[in-house]
Amino acid sequence: MITREGIRGLVTHRRFQQFIIAIILLNAVTLGLETSRAVVGQFGTVLTFLDRAALAIFVVELTLRLYAFGWRFFRDPWNVFDLIIIGIAVVPTSGPFSVLRAMRVLRMLRLISMVPAMRRVVSGLLRSIPGMLSIMALLALILYVAGVMATKMFGSVQPDNFGDLGTSLFTLFQVMTGEAWPDIARELMKAQPMAWIFFVVYILVSSFAVLNLFIAVVVGGMENEMTEDVLEAEEKNAAAQAASDQLLLVEIRALRAEVAAMRGLAEERP
Repeated sequence: MITREGIRGLVTHRRFQQFIIAIILLNAVTLGLETSRAVVGQFGTVLTFLDRAALAIFVVELTLRLYAFGWRFFRDPWNVFDLIIIGIAVVPTSGPFSVLRAMRVLRMLRLISMVPAMRRVVSGLLRSIPGMLSIMALLALILYVAGVMATKMFGSVQPDNFGDLGTSLFTLFQVMTGEAWPDIARELMKAQPMAWIFFVVYILVSSFAVLNLFIAVVVGGMENEMTEDVLEAEEKNAAAQAASDQLLLVEIRALRAEVAAMRGLAEERP
């Protein structure tokens, strides 16, 4: 009889997870091939079969995990993530839902939940969101202040780029990405030779300083995630070692009892 513990052991087995990862990669290849009209014209039927077979495997795997873990399945955010992805995939792609056909490629995102290294990276990014929001607010403040200054200083010289606040904000966002800012600056410097000071200071603050803050926050979040993983692994090792030590202690006590019993029997003999 197939028990829930047996199914749980199956879905958590390394070989089973490697099989699911292989199916995800194969499905990614087939979905990519479907973008070629020539390939679809020759192998369309095969690609459709492989796509449906992969979806069937995903549904069966998800059903097994639901049965194996019960309500505990929903306690893991990655399980919920997989459920949403597969739920989108099984929605009919005809009629008003035809737009969902393009969303089948979202199945590839299941690699994130299946590969531990990817999970750690994404978890680190999610942990960094509060800090990133603060940095984004700081960046928005810098961009707004610079936009007002640029509109007042350069609006009459370059109305196409700095004619109003909205245009200035868009231009400064473009400058922040490093796109064509030398051309904008040189054109301004023909009328205002000192305009380069504004652009140099703005790029140093918005691009280099804020970007490094983003990187620092993300790296900090990933370090915290790695630290928690290490601590969890150490706790598991400590628990396993404690169980092993306890078993060894029980065996030593049993051995002592046997030795004591043998000594007692030897002393009773004439």
